[in-house]
Amino acid sequence: MPFPAAGPGAPLAPPQPCGISSAISLAAPRDTDHELTQKLVETLKPFGVFEEEEELQRRMLILEKLNNLVKEWIHEISESKSLPQAVTESVGGKIFTFGSYRLGVHTKGADIDALCVAPRHVDRSDFFTSFYDKLKLQEEVKDLRAVEEAFVPVIKLCFDGIEIDILFARLALQTIPEDLDLRDDSLLKNLDIRCIRSLNGCRVTDEILHLVPNIDNFRLTLRAIKLWAKCHNIYSNILGFLGGVSWAMLVARTCQLYPNAIASTLVRKFFLVFSEWEWPNPVLLKEPEERNLNLPVWDPRVNPSDRYHLMPIITPAYPQQNSTYNVSVSTRMVMIEEFKQGLAITHEILLNKAEWSKLFEAPSFFQKYKHYIVLLASAPTEKQHLEWVGLVESKIRILVGSLEKNEFITLAHVNPQSFPAPKENPDKEEFRTMWVIGLVLKKPENSETLSIDLTYDIQSFTDTVYRQAINSKMFEMDMKIAAMHLRRKELHQLLPNHVLQKKKTHSAEGIMLSAVNDSSLHLTVDSENSMSVPLPMGATKTGPLTGSPQGRSSPALAVMTASVTNIQAPEVSLQQVNPSESSGVTLSESIPQTPSQPTISPPPKPTVTRVVSSTHLVNHPPRPSGNQQNTHVQEP
Repeated sequence: MPFPAAGPGAPLAPPQPCGISSAISLAAPRDTDHELTQKLVETLKPFGVFEEEEELQRRMLILEKLNNLVKEWIHEISESKSLPQAVTESVGGKIFTFGSYRLGVHTKGADIDALCVAPRHVDRSDFFTSFYDKLKLQEEVKDLRAVEEAFVPVIKLCFDGIEIDILFARLALQTIPEDLDLRDDSLLKNLDIRCIRSLNGCRVTDEILHLVPNIDNFRLTLRAIKLWAKCHNIYSNILGFLGGVSWAMLVARTCQLYPNAIASTLVRKFFLVFSEWEWPNPVLLKEPEERNLNLPVWDPRVNPSDRYHLMPIITPAYPQQNSTYNVSVSTRMVMIEEFKQGLAITHEILLNKAEWSKLFEAPSFFQKYKHYIVLLASAPTEKQHLEWVGLVESKIRILVGSLEKNEFITLAHVNPQSFPAPKENPDKEEFRTMWVIGLVLKKPENSETLSIDLTYDIQSFTDTVYRQAINSKMFEMDMKIAAMHLRRKELHQLLPNHVLQKKKTHSAEGIMLSAVNDSSLHLTVDSENSMSVPLPMGATKTGPLTGSPQGRSSPALAVMTASVTNIQAPEVSLQQVNPSESSGVTLSESIPQTPSQPTISPPPKPTVTRVVSSTHLVNHPPRPSGNQQNTHVQEP
């Protein structure tokens, strides 16, 4: 095929079996492991995680058409730039895939991440003009749009019903050979940073596949873990949980530690390893290497900011980056709790006390907490709403980070799933979306009354969103954000019953966050229990606000400085939950971990004592005296 196929058993170079350490167990699977794996497959099928062969062939045909279009376009560009005929005839050009499709774990109807690789005489401006125009002429292409100003510039389209995102990279080569291996680090020489970012997805995906001992076992395990993460609302890089590449790297590390295990065992071991992982020790699939290309890489020994990353998972391709820099104290706490619950459930499955379906039952987020903050984003048109929602969602983690710094907030858990919000005025055209943040609060010692003001935190968050919207010239009047506090019993005012209905929860004794005693705490806000945040004064599409603009598209990976080399991996003892587990493991297993050098704990939470009755920030109009912006936590 003209692009890397992602079908089962796609041949790759011989893998490095165990990464940076020796394996924990080399035991072969037993008959019971095969039986449990088959049951796992049957459980996964109704969730649509497997694509039919016919649909897979359709995707491959679409990519072949797209690959041919790229070759035609580059040939035309070469002729227009008067290259010698010998070069024009062999100039090449190619479409590569990455992400879930390349990993072979895409689901039914999933989009495809693709990369257009061109030779040195084809410019990025050509990609966004002549190639864009060529795509526009294709009858199979719908919803074509270019996002040239993004952190990683992209053309988005729907090709014969399949959503495709196409990145662009120009290599310093005269021609693009068919057998080009993008894992070759020398290809990065003399490239601009946008091309390096575009290449990163393919390089990381291919390296992951190269580093796992058995690709089929890796794929089935990853399908199960991704489904579990989505069901449990912890699949979202932008909101501070983990994205697809991070989950893939955790599964790949599990496969390295148990190279002969099959999926049923690997799912169990995944929860065993990462429920007890000593964060912030980084997860590495291979020893980081320095290539002397002067590109910034993740290295806590050199870059102080890297020392505060809470859950580092380091990409295996140069330049190494932390794919989880968005993780916060709260999201890490939530994920570790879910790892522990997953371990408890898979232990029950091993003992035939539960079925695999129990692992994929969604937890009752709306029953778990007593207090919730609801964020609402609204805009007058559908197009404006899509842009506005994307911006607001990309900044929610900033609000979560602010809430975490309050000494009386133990946890701020944002649900990655957004919900349509009811209209304020049924007669007015308006599009509204809301997100829900669950709060776990704690009582102060020797005090009967607790009052926490969240006004400044919420106002600061909305200021950030408005500032970026105006600086990026996307702001329109009537784009609004509102924040509202609701108790659990009041959620029905905004959310439908089928969302709120209580689902089965699976708790392991002693690990539930809800064990924190907040039964007598409550939030108080203004008389309507809500806070509508005012628009910036004089805000127009081009109106200025103080503060530096930030890129609208949040980078998928953090690019840091210096390099990490020759880090030793000490052995950390981890108690085995089940003494009779398969694969020949004894009562305890030693999980190899790589300590972050040097180890520095995250900064302590500051003591919050201020109480602010109203807040007026720069460029915001004064609020009317009868509608002060107050958000307090009080205990009667």
